[in-house]
Amino acid sequence: MPAQRLNVVVTRRLPEPVETRMKELFDVDLRDPDTAMTRDELAAAMRRADVIVPNLTDHIDAALIAQAGDKLKLIANYGAGVDHIDVATARQRGILVSNTPGVVTEDTADMTMALILGVTRRIPEGITTMQVGEWQGWSPMAMLGGRISGRRLGILGMGRIGQAVARRARVFGMQIHYHNRRRLRLEVEESLEATWWESLDQMVARMDVLSINCPHTPSTFHLMNARRLKLMKPSAVIVNTSRGEVIDENALTRMLRAGEIAGAGLDVYERGAEINPRLRELPNAVLLPHMGSATIEGRIEMGEKVILNIKTFADGHRPPDQVLPAML
Repeated sequence: MPAQRLNVVVTRRLPEPVETRMKELFDVDLRDPDTAMTRDELAAAMRRADVIVPNLTDHIDAALIAQAGDKLKLIANYGAGVDHIDVATARQRGILVSNTPGVVTEDTADMTMALILGVTRRIPEGITTMQVGEWQGWSPMAMLGGRISGRRLGILGMGRIGQAVARRARVFGMQIHYHNRRRLRLEVEESLEATWWESLDQMVARMDVLSINCPHTPSTFHLMNARRLKLMKPSAVIVNTSRGEVIDENALTRMLRAGEIAGAGLDVYERGAEINPRLRELPNAVLLPHMGSATIEGRIEMGEKVILNIKTFADGHRPPDQVLPAML
């Protein structure tokens, strides 16, 4: 007799090719309409599923895991970051957690460079000027931004995405600097022409552009706090395509308003979609709706990794992208 198909619950709509393949392989419950599950809906899904496929908007904490049914054996996260999942508690309950690392590296690095250019060259301000019909023609002093070639780029977090940002920034003529938990191997450092700073404070104080590319963990929460933000040069800009919690958003807003930091390009926010309204008003803040990884190619590849993790688990093996508490 064929093995019983796993019951898989997906919490949000995914690209059509991914959903089609899931229906072929599993007994899958797809989300329709495309809205985030409430906490009660998420709890109900975890009680009936063998596998649940959440995303970063689903906060699966210890209390929610405690309500999971005995059937639930795998949380196959659709995304690389798992700070919204209590991995340690899941492991204690015998529930495996997997993610989709490496898929969004190039897309997120592209968006990081877009934000660096957007802030330094004032691109959103130019678009707005055109859209509202205020452009009066070319002027030597109009819409002056800054050249990025020759500027010092400090990368906070030199993992896959940080290194991809470094490769792109070198092409633009930027000088690459970085701070990381561990120094890169010498050959990697040399290939990126990157300078390692053991002291984050010292690096921050000397950079023209600071790019946040580290994950959100207890040790990185408000890593860029008010004290550290004040170390930045008034002419510097900060860009974040990683996790909003790494920056003290209220402190950043105050400093942008006061002109103590020249600009910011943000794709992520400390409280998710609840953005400081004062931040929205600032002409020197370029704000995007968490679209750093939003390419159709990336979304499909993420789905393919989710399917591979579930299929490997269904075949009696550990998912290739299993996340362990020690990895966080």
